[in-house]
Amino acid sequence: MRPGPFTRWPRAADAALAAVLFVLTLLFTTGPDDSWVLRDLGDVPLWVVLLFAVGSGALYWRRHAPVVVLAVVLAAWALTLGTGHADLGGHALFALYALGRYGSVERWGHVGVDVALVVLVLDGVTGDVPWSGVAFGVVVFFAVWYVGRRLRLRAERAVLQERELRERERRIVAEERSRIARELHDVVAHRVSLMTVQAGAAKTVAADDPVAAARAMGAVEEAGRQALDELRHLLGVLRPSAGSGDTEPQPGLADLPSLVARMHEAGLDVDLDIDGVTRGLPARVELSAYRIVQECLTNVVKHAGPRARTGVRLTTEGRDLVVEVRDDGSGATSLPGAGHGIVGMRERAQLLGGSLDVGPRPDGGFAARARLPLDGGAA
Repeated sequence: MRPGPFTRWPRAADAALAAVLFVLTLLFTTGPDDSWVLRDLGDVPLWVVLLFAVGSGALYWRRHAPVVVLAVVLAAWALTLGTGHADLGGHALFALYALGRYGSVERWGHVGVDVALVVLVLDGVTGDVPWSGVAFGVVVFFAVWYVGRRLRLRAERAVLQERELRERERRIVAEERSRIARELHDVVAHRVSLMTVQAGAAKTVAADDPVAAARAMGAVEEAGRQALDELRHLLGVLRPSAGSGDTEPQPGLADLPSLVARMHEAGLDVDLDIDGVTRGLPARVELSAYRIVQECLTNVVKHAGPRARTGVRLTTEGRDLVVEVRDDGSGATSLPGAGHGIVGMRERAQLLGGSLDVGPRPDGGFAARARLPLDGGAA
């Protein structure tokens, strides 16, 4: 919804409000049966005109100093009581709303309402207003302040929730980076372990079989390049102080059939299609693709239920590996929100220089599509 002028141009809108109220108060007054009649300007003392100007002009600062504005308006109104020109009640309504909407101290809010009600009752007494009219005015005054207060509290809660959401997302990203760092650390440790074994084998056979030793050293060289490549990527990820003691290789694309088989055993109907994806991708790419598929299938079980038909497809488009996971929503109880899993998957993709798009499908169900550079975001 498009914001109104009081939101889009607050200063200009408040200036216009003050000017309009001054003109209306100066030209009109209340007549018989609560009617509005033109005021005879010749009968209005100059000091009353000045009070009208002060009470109206004060509303220009109603957002920034609501307590002061209400005090000025009520003082101007009180000084006109019993003169036949006590027509600043409308100004008090705007000031009370501003006090509730923009006042930050609850104590001043209650004091302001109490003083405004006292001035209102005095106006009714000096102006011969029926008590029913005074009671109605009391209800209106309190309601206007209360509406402003509720809007302020709702806005403050929205700001607080937004701040908490941003902090939660930062925490999730930090946790996911730590997890990725641990996994990449294990990948590098595995490669270095292989290099050590291969170097030892080459040393053992170097004298008797130089050809086999050369092959072993070639494998060491290739493993070294891969380990350095993973290390360069690891440097961009925060590493927690506590390391992982697991030196087993992390899962990759070759482990997806086993993952799908486990999901089948859990009752989830999953079709896996790996089309045109070559072997030998950087370990971080395969690891991220595996974790994204794993998280997506977990979300399917959690939100769509085991009856959902799910398709997992891995293809290459240009220089990107594309990972798609879709379900038909059968038995869905809820749609995944922007929780830990989705934030973590997006962080994995972005750390590689890729992207992640998630959302409901037009024909039902949910879809996730990740694009991961085949070179793993290498410089």
